[in-house]
Amino acid sequence: MKYDIKNIKLANKGALRIEWARNNMPVLGLIARRFKKEQPLKGITLAACLHVTTETGVLMEALKAAGARLFLCASNPLSTQDDVAASLVKNLKISVFSIKGEDTKTYYRHMKAVLAAKPDITMEDGAYSSIIC
Repeated sequence: MKYDIKNIKLANKGALRIEWARNNMPVLGLIARRFKKEQPLKGITLAACLHVTTETGVLMEALKAAGARLFLCASNPLSTQDDVAASLVKNLKISVFSIKGEDTKTYYRHMKAVLAAKPDITMEDGAYSSIIC
């Protein structure tokens, strides 16, 4: 599994923050439980360019439960929560390419790394990734 994050040692803190968000996102929790049973994304590679935050962490958990192979990069490096990125890598084995405050060259390298996975589905929130895709 490839990834580029600030520090994997931040994973425990990120896991606690994702847990807090999960407890405040009950609908996504219900969807994740259903996805775990049905596996609607089994065999699908999904690339996401999103804000790497606790809420995105909960979404990634749900998509992973659905069976997707996930790749994530930041849509806005200034909103990246490095501890969340570390938790997604360490605990969910998701390929994350995101570092808070990364420079433009790294930002585009991260997007290209995610697209190199040749995803079946892309998900983005209106970032520059639409230009690269």
